Amino acid sequence: MGGGSRALSLSSLCATTLAAARAPTPALFLAHAHAHRAPPLLRLAAAMSSSSSNPTPAASGDSAAPAPAPSNAIDFLTLCYRLKTTKRAGWVKRGVQGPESVADHMYRMGVMALVAADLPGVDRDRCVKMAIVHDIAEAIVGDITPSDNVPKEEKSRMEKEALDHMCELLGGGPRAQEIRELWMEYENNASLEAKVVKDFDKIEMILQALEYEKEQGRDLEEFFQSTAGKFQTDIGKAWAAEIASRRKPK
Repeated sequence: MGGGSRALSLSSLCATTLAAARAPTPALFLAHAHAHRAPPLLRLAAAMSSSSSNPTPAASGDSAAPAPAPSNAIDFLTLCYRLKTTKRAGWVKRGVQGPESVADHMYRMGVMALVAADLPGVDRDRCVKMAIVHDIAEAIVGDITPSDNVPKEEKSRMEKEALDHMCELLGGGPRAQEIRELWMEYENNASLEAKVVKDFDKIEMILQALEYEKEQGRDLEEFFQSTAGKFQTDIGKAWAAEIASRRKPK
């Protein structure tokens, strides 16, 4: 996010999550990272096992749309557990009590896409899917914020390598390809759906900021300022205005 925390430890990720998976982690991501530019959490990824076996290949019997093998699906979902335990770093760094996880943030964005009015030229179902995968790479790299001093291009590269690893862990195939396409479309702001979901990303953050202000008596004005004037869609602008109207005058 700005709002959230990074995964606690990629070494523990290896020890407790991927080591238990049937398709152990290959050293695909961060092997070429500039270690001096990455936060400590990211540098730990370079120590992940390079001797692990390749992910179980997807079943090839159904050429139309083969589903991931059960072992691949469970390995992938086990890794996604990290999204439930990774706190959003912006809140953590500002001392918010009981901050939301990355999964919390993604879930409410999915609900936003579900309840939003139909918009001309926008595929609502695609927005729901995009919302629940847009931060999925954070299961590996954590929630990297500007204060981590990781250049934008480097952050994008690290997340892309993490995403590629997750798609391989899933066994490749159409499901993995769909996740990759959704993530890239969002990352590149390449469609109307991506613009809507990027607005929902900001909306969810400022709504959460409003809730923390009310619950914990905090002043989180910086989060509102960081999104001001950056909404791309009418629905984003309208929802942001509604949230702003519910704040107490400063």
